[in-house]
Amino acid sequence: MVNEPPFDPTSAPAMPVRAEPSADDLGFGFAAMASTCEIRIAGMNRHRAEPLARAAIAEVRRIESKFSRYREASVVSRINAGAGSGLPVDVDVETADLLDFAAQLHAGSGGLFDITSGMLRQAWDFKAKRRPTDAQLAALLPRVGWAQVRWQRRGPGLPGRIELPRAGMELDFGGFGKEYAADRAATLLRERGVRHGMVNLGGDIRLIGPRLGGRPWVLGVQHPRQADALVARVELGDGALATSGDYERFFELDGVRYCHILDPRSGRPVSHWQSVSVVAPACLAAGALTTIAMLLQGEALDFLRGQNVGFLAIDAQGAVHRHELD
Repeated sequence: MVNEPPFDPTSAPAMPVRAEPSADDLGFGFAAMASTCEIRIAGMNRHRAEPLARAAIAEVRRIESKFSRYREASVVSRINAGAGSGLPVDVDVETADLLDFAAQLHAGSGGLFDITSGMLRQAWDFKAKRRPTDAQLAALLPRVGWAQVRWQRRGPGLPGRIELPRAGMELDFGGFGKEYAADRAATLLRERGVRHGMVNLGGDIRLIGPRLGGRPWVLGVQHPRQADALVARVELGDGALATSGDYERFFELDGVRYCHILDPRSGRPVSHWQSVSVVAPACLAAGALTTIAMLLQGEALDFLRGQNVGFLAIDAQGAVHRHELD
């Protein structure tokens, strides 16, 4: 799964997907969720747009504070702190909705999308370019597995209760946290009157209608092996685009690339795709599908076609596989 490190502004990554600029819209840049982020609003003057952008940014940061495993007071940290104690943790409706979503993704991916697998980062040090031993992974893998989690929902729209039965188990919402925040920020802007805009959280994008005049947004997708080049331009009038890849956090050792997307069954990085981008109605769906596709490796294209979404996938040899919806 994807793990989000603390944000370091001196080494902020370039966004893997960017909207081509236009004189018709205003941009508001900020840092959140270990990413370079931006909100763009068209059809409004700065006096009206700026407080709306500030409110959307505050919503992104609220979600980060609530769900980041790096925040000691977050819901996720509270759940993780109780692992192995035998004491369940009560969670509110928003958290319960996300836990239900995680359970659905786990079931729909054959167990590959697993929010308990983030703790495998303890074996993988991408800064130090350290490859773990088989013994180190074997020691961690018994603590991975959503099937072990005791999750109870009191009913639709109601709170829930969760327990991590093994000491050392952890939840990590990094696999969908940014995408959820992008959708929430876009919803807030739409509810407050924005009809032409976008939220871009580190390349995970949710649109709020087309550009002025009904023109589509033109989104440039970064080439996974050339940071200053685009592999494609995607035109969208609404919906979302998300990208996962082996180039966001990785190291190379003895000619082998090790990326941050880890298979929860083996604890080892995937290697079939350089990047996968998905177009879907919501960013939460697009982001989940990109991660599942990366984890499915050779079975990804059939899976994505079955989801009725547009996608752009680049395999390990650099070949491009593209599917556009009619």
